[in-house]
Amino acid sequence: MEFDWTNPPFNLESSLTLQEIEESFEDPFAIRLLPDSSRFSVQARFFNLGVSSGGDGIFSVYRTNGKQIRVLFARPFEPEERFFYQRKVDQSLA
Repeated sequence: MEFDWTNPPFNLESSLTLQEIEESFEDPFAIRLLPDSSRFSVQARFFNLGVSSGGDGIFSVYRTNGKQIRVLFARPFEPEERFFYQRKVDQSLA
């Protein structure tokens, strides 16, 4: 899938690059979630928890049309997200 980076709707944190965000989507253990909040139901938005090739955990909110991914927000993992991600990886490797 291609990424749409024209006019990103968010400011990149100084610790993240566009390449790292893309790599987090390519992570074979990436977790993609559809939020159950009505706040996100107006326009389908998804969550991605993945790790870049450098080992940085990245949480992203995105939308897709099936051909392109439009990242709406991205930031490094919070400690709880790192724990959740690692637990899911451990479960899939068990």
